[in-house]
Parts: sequence; structure tokens; C-alpha cells
Amino acid sequence: MCGIVGAVSKSRFGSDSVLKALKRLEYRGYDSWGIATNRGFIFKKVGQINPDKVAESATVAISHTRWATHGGVTESNAHPHSDCEGNLFIVHNGILENYSDLKRELQAKSHFFRSETDSEVIAHYFEEKLKEGKDVEDSIIDFMKIAKGTFAVLIARRDEDAIWALKKDSPLVVGIVDSGYLVASDIYAFSDRTNEAIWLEDGEFVKISAEGCRFYDSSGKNVVKKSQMFFWPEEKAPKKFEHYMIKEINEVPEAAARLLSSLAAEQKEKLKRLIALVKKSHKTIFVAAGTSYHASLLGVYFLNKAGVEAQAIIASEFKDYSFIDKKTLVVALSQSGETMDVIEALKVAKERGAKIVSIVNVPYSTIQRMSGLSLELSAGQEVCVASTKTFTNQALLLLSLAVGLGYKAGIASMPEELRKVFEQEGTIKELASKLARAKDIYLIGRGLSYPVSREIALKLKEISYIHAEGMMGGELKHGTLALIEPGVPVIGLVDNTEIVSNLKEVQARGANVLTFSDCETEFSGIKLQASSEPCFALAATVVGQLLTYYIAKEKNLPIDKPRNLAKSVTVK
Repeated sequence: MCGIVGAVSKSRFGSDSVLKALKRLEYRGYDSWGIATNRGFIFKKVGQINPDKVAESATVAISHTRWATHGGVTESNAHPHSDCEGNLFIVHNGILENYSDLKRELQAKSHFFRSETDSEVIAHYFEEKLKEGKDVEDSIIDFMKIAKGTFAVLIARRDEDAIWALKKDSPLVVGIVDSGYLVASDIYAFSDRTNEAIWLEDGEFVKISAEGCRFYDSSGKNVVKKSQMFFWPEEKAPKKFEHYMIKEINEVPEAAARLLSSLAAEQKEKLKRLIALVKKSHKTIFVAAGTSYHASLLGVYFLNKAGVEAQAIIASEFKDYSFIDKKTLVVALSQSGETMDVIEALKVAKERGAKIVSIVNVPYSTIQRMSGLSLELSAGQEVCVASTKTFTNQALLLLSLAVGLGYKAGIASMPEELRKVFEQEGTIKELASKLARAKDIYLIGRGLSYPVSREIALKLKEISYIHAEGMMGGELKHGTLALIEPGVPVIGLVDNTEIVSNLKEVQARGANVLTFSDCETEFSGIKLQASSEPCFALAATVVGQLLTYYIAKEKNLPIDKPRNLAKSVTVK
């Protein structure tokens, strides 16, 4: 989940240009950061990236922003890592699973280690290979044979005007800029500087110099690759908004309108093809993780109402909980298009002969490139770790699919109905101030509001640091009622009468009952105006997003960058 950026240029550039590109990837991890150059300079720091901290120039630089996996958050564990002599530097995104064995072998050959990370092993491995007389190219071929796990690695050497880059399962892309090349975890690192890039596939590596790029497969055979033009709209800074999260929540109606316009125009034929694929398949399986999984649960509801057999499976458990054959359609949902658990699930699906479709927000991502058909969410860049407008657009795209299959639901009014939610913002702020000191919050729903209860609970956990559970109202009596104490908040998503009886059950046990509702109830809460079940579900989701934001603000928490999390989950 870390972010890496390298730069190669014919003339010297300031370190701030690389670190500003790295700053754009900080959503991938922000525990620590660092930079190294071909002049032998290295700088590492704990915390968030500050380009002004470094004043260095060079023709080659590699940099890294870390999400900690092996070893604590310390400067010694920050990347880049170097060999014993400080002549070779590496940055690494991924996990090297057999690092312990490699480390023991290298220590036996007198290599000394400065960190607790798996990544430092890579620097010493290449140092040892070069000592044996091998060149970098042959050393990479050897490494790719013995390395287990996932990796995107950049290698720079003192006094050499080139970067070597290699990958397996972790994303890596080369951007072509006026001054030379940038290589990074994803296109957002350089999308403000170029719209031309070359993507590396698994098992490939490249030597990048100012004169050009030379690509190889894992055996060292030259690979001819062509650059591709891409379009990725630039997002402006929050400006009138204090945080990216509230900015992105406010963009939900606009993003919804943009998606509907896209589905009616440039993505119209893609949607028709997806509808046809669903009709031809014996069953449709959604595979996703986190927020995208909750959106896929809404998709199951929509498709079932349209008479289509569908199910949703958590990506990390896909291989054990799915029965797939050639007549199965697997639809992957991912904001980043780089979610490792989803990528692994798609590999399983391909092995079993299933057809693959993806719904992603980031174009040209790994998951999109693995798919026979891919639809884009048109949500625009999300900087905050918490997905907001991506979730609503995922649900809206799946709703559009279901409508194409016969589900009766109004879609055209959705953006306007979502805008109306913000008329309740003052009331939501008041509710947030009352809930900010809660240790536990329970959310219950039925039918279409059940996945929404889970999604709101997830937001409360990751952004507000409150233990929250979202569940089916009917499941309260199967264990959770034992946790209901006087004063504990229980939020009911009331779009049907059945949920009211569940709220009465927790009220009888002293719970502080609140509701998000589109009908009259005896309970206090947020009243919504929704023309349909799907409209209520998405409007309630936006209420939950706003509530989460204002609770976190009340608690003075790091809203855009919550502790221990990153947006793009590229490890298993």
C-alpha cells in the first residue's frame, strides 16, 4: 500500500519536484517518507511528507511514502534502504514473504542490517550479486526467480544516471515527461505533468535513463511496449472546505450526475454489453472489499429484484466461498483498481474460466486491464482515505445495470435527491456533537438499508474511531441485544415498518434510539425525502458520511488520513 516515485532527467532537478509527486500518493501510506539520489544523498523522516524539508538536486532520484507492514514507524524503517556501503538504494511497495531466509543468508555473508523491514533485504541482495560480478540486469532476473510475495521495486546507484524498476503484483507505471521520465505506483503521481504513460505487467522490468526506456520480461528478453494516452481530471484543493472528505462528500451529487451522463453517452454501449453478459450467464458474482463490498451488496439486492441470481463475496475469502465455472460472470468492484485481494480473486476466476468485468474509478489500473469489459465510475479523484462519492457511484452504476435488466426504479432524479440531503447539514452537525463521546454505536437496517448500515458503521470506525456495528434488524436478538446498555446509541434506517419493532426492542432496554427515515416515526433523528428505496439508501449513506465527518471534526481527528489506514490496499 506504499507509494513510490522515481525520476530520471538529462539535467538536474530539485528534490522538491519528486517529493511533490510523492505527496500526491500519500493516500497510499503516510507513516514515513524518504528520498535518495544518484549523488549518494539519502533523507528519511517519520510523519507526513514535507517537500520543503529537503534541498537537494540530482539527475536521478527515488522516493517512498510508507504504510508500515514489517517493523514499526521509525526513521530506520523508512525507505529508501541502502546497501552496506551506501552505493545502492531501493524503495519497495509490497511484501517479500521469504525475506527471513534471504536475510539469514546475507547476514552469514557479513551484511549488516539497519532496519526491521523485509524491504532492506532487497538492497543487500543486489549488493551481494554485484559483488559476485553480475550486472544489474542479471541480478534482477535472479531476484525475480527466488522472490516470493509482491513487489514493485526501484533501484538507483551512486553515480549512475538510470533507475531499474521491476514488479510482481504491485502496480508500477512509467510517465513520459518533458524532462525525462517518472516512474510511480500510479498515474496520479504525474497526471498533472503528462497524459502519456507505459504500464509494466507482472514479471517485467525496465531500465530507465534520460535517453529512453528498455523493457524486459523475467528471463531478460527484450519486450516492445507502446505508450498510452490517458485522461485523469485534476482535482482542485479543498479551498472553501477544511478537509478533502467534506469536499468529496459535497461532490456526491455532481459525481452521480456525471456518471449518469456517461452511462447515457460514452459508456452506453459498455452498459449494454454488461447487461447482455449478465443475461447470458448462469449467475453473477460480485467480488470486492471494504466499502466496495457494501456497494456490491446493494447490487445483489438490485439484481435479485430484477430476477437475476447474484451474490457478493469478500475478495479475501473468494477462493474458498465461491463456486465458479465458465458460465459464471465475475464483476469486480474497486475504487483504485489495485486492491490486491480483488486481483487475487480475479486470478482464481480466470483459472476457472469465468468471464471478468470490472467497475473501477481509476482508469488503466491493474483490475481494469485484467477485465474483458470495464466500466468507469467517473467519480473523480478521491484524496481522503474514506471512499464517499465512489460508493454512491458504485451503487448507482449497479442500479443502472439492474434497471436495464428489468428492475423498476427511478434514476434520473437521484442527483437532485442527493443534493437535498445537505439541507439537513445543520441538524446532522447537532447530532454529531451529541454522539462524539459515544464508545459504541449500533446501526440496524433491513433489506436495502442493511448494506447501508454496514457502510456507515465502517465510516464511523475508520474516521471517527468509534466502535460501530451495522447489522440486519432481525439479527439483534441473536446476540447483540446483550450489548445494549442504557444510553447506547442505536441508529435505525427506517424505510419500512418492520425495522420499527426492532427499534422498540432496543428502546425497551434503555438504548438511545435515533433514526434516518423517510416516513413518520416516534423517534428523533434525520428526516429524508426519498422517492424510492434506492434513493433512500443512497441519501441515508450521505447522511452517514456527513455524520461521521462532523463527529471526527468534533474530536479533532486527522480526518483525511486516519491512523493505520491507507486508501489503496495493495497487500493481502
